[in-house]
Amino acid sequence: MKKQLSVFLIFLLVLLGCDSQYASVKYAVAVSSDAEKISYSTYGAGETTLIFVHGWSCDSRYWHKQLSTFSKNYRVVTVDLAGHGHSSLGRLDYSMLSFAQDVKAVIEKDNINQAILIGHSMGGGVIAEVARLMPKKVVAIIGIDTLQNVAEDIPQNMIDEMSKPFEVDFQNAMQAFVLPLLPDATEEALIRWIQEDMASAPKKVALSAFRHYMGQYVNGEASAVFENISIPVVSINARVWPTDLDANKKHIQDYNLYYIEETGHFPMLEKPKKFNALLTEVLESIEVKLHL
Repeated sequence: MKKQLSVFLIFLLVLLGCDSQYASVKYAVAVSSDAEKISYSTYGAGETTLIFVHGWSCDSRYWHKQLSTFSKNYRVVTVDLAGHGHSSLGRLDYSMLSFAQDVKAVIEKDNINQAILIGHSMGGGVIAEVARLMPKKVVAIIGIDTLQNVAEDIPQNMIDEMSKPFEVDFQNAMQAFVLPLLPDATEEALIRWIQEDMASAPKKVALSAFRHYMGQYVNGEASAVFENISIPVVSINARVWPTDLDANKKHIQDYNLYYIEETGHFPMLEKPKKFNALLTEVLESIEVKLHL
């Protein structure tokens, strides 16, 4: 009996130790402009709030390796966009603007006055829309392996061709899509987890979001969204795709580019220590600029 009690106490202490780093964690739900329920979590405290926005067919779990580092000095919020994670999925059309309304609902629900938005992949398009919607609340945006060329012109027929494999066999197409996004040296377990996780996304949501995200490069909205955005905009990009610094600077008033080397499309998961150190450097440079 004593042995069983000792084991239980050790197990309890381990649990308490795991939870202690997120002592101020709060789980909540905000209601978006179209009544979709948006799940989000907050960690830590600080004058500035970092809002992490996931990419296409992902969710807030993709930021789990950033929580303990950044919640020490900031209030950290992770969001599940509509149709992703624990959020509802009753929306008919999953556009970048509708996703931006999800983040806006979280900002309003939690009375956030000073936010830096961090968006991965498709999340880069989302946070740009949020910055346009809430210019007095958003003080900077940071894209993670995104915004490679906001002026890129993509024909509609190319997007139609890119969509076909996902329409025919979504799960296999998604697994094939993920593989070239990660270097050969990536841990096999991480590759499999991302493949299986993204392949389990709701097909209807994924196809709608994909067409809207890529459609920004057909109608020119990818660059037009930045016309009245004067806050700092930063990319932390891998080398999976080339980033056109000059093209971005023509369309974004205050743009800076940082490369994270030896990673693929998911640097926050692949090399979290390296990524966290670089993101810390970027945040410090933004704070210096904001206080000038």
